[in-house]
Amino acid sequence: MKIAIIGAGAMGGSIVEGILSGNLVPSGNLVVSDPSQAILDRFSKRGVRVTSDNREAASGADIVMVVVKPWLVEDVLGSIRDLLIPSQILVSVAAGITGENLQNWTGAVSSLFLAIPNIAIAQQASMTFLTPVKATEEDKAKVVDIFNGMGKTLICDELHLKAGMALASCGIAYAFRYIRAASEGGVELGFKAKEAQEIVAQTMLGAVKLLEAEGLHPEEAIDRVTTPGGVTIKGLNAMEREGFTNAVIEGLKASVK
Repeated sequence: MKIAIIGAGAMGGSIVEGILSGNLVPSGNLVVSDPSQAILDRFSKRGVRVTSDNREAASGADIVMVVVKPWLVEDVLGSIRDLLIPSQILVSVAAGITGENLQNWTGAVSSLFLAIPNIAIAQQASMTFLTPVKATEEDKAKVVDIFNGMGKTLICDELHLKAGMALASCGIAYAFRYIRAASEGGVELGFKAKEAQEIVAQTMLGAVKLLEAEGLHPEEAIDRVTTPGGVTIKGLNAMEREGFTNAVIEGLKASVK
């Protein structure tokens, strides 16, 4: 299988990293197109085929991923439209692009997908939302396998893509903000900044692993570490008085407006 990534900025570059570190395809079967020579040089050193020509990248690829800013997607697809053939799979990774857009902007391609991953895809830890616009079951399985090799994938309808973006793509930034806030609190409690960040990050990792391993609802897990009159419930209640849960929910809702 040959994969073309058109656009290797923050997200596109993360996808390339995820494919390489996950050994999902041989590096020689991956082609990256980007206008930045520095980006091309970085991936060329790892055995990836590189080019600044989107048409060259798309030609002959089994899967073409267009990972550019939303306002560039139409132009990029317009530049390669006449090269696309029915056997190719096209995946658009850009917020706000609709299935109707893809169908209007592409030519002969038989399988079209909308995908919203997050940058943890570089570490095989993305939560990716995938919407098949039109696709055979075989092609759907191929694309799901690729993204599952870089984390977890949820197939959803187009109406839920914005919500998925808020929870996972934007959500990773919200998680970083919690880590920053808790780390600053750790400094106030007497730890050095680097130590505090390491403590908070490891604690979050542990929390996630517990939920995944035991299938717990978060409130069940909270009950395990809160005792009547204890310090944990006092801390939780203080956070709620400051609007913790409401702030999170309102932030998520703002992301989909």
